[in-house]
Amino acid sequence: MEITLPLEKMSTEDKIRTMEIIWDDLSNKGENIPSPSWHKEILLERESVLGAGKEKFIDWSEAKKQIETDIT
Repeated sequence: MEITLPLEKMSTEDKIRTMEIIWDDLSNKGENIPSPSWHKEILLERESVLGAGKEKFIDWSEAKKQIETDIT
């Protein structure tokens, strides 16, 4: 099935709204979307690193500050 959207005629707001509608639809059917095997591998690796104390979580506000600092 091919769906063609007139992207060149759509406003940015229309494009964003269209993406939101598609994302909402996919999100509501997430259990029907298989996760690739490499996802599990990466999650297990990250869990192992956290468990070994090699990484730590930081507060979201702190993460945003770090990102802003890195950008400037």
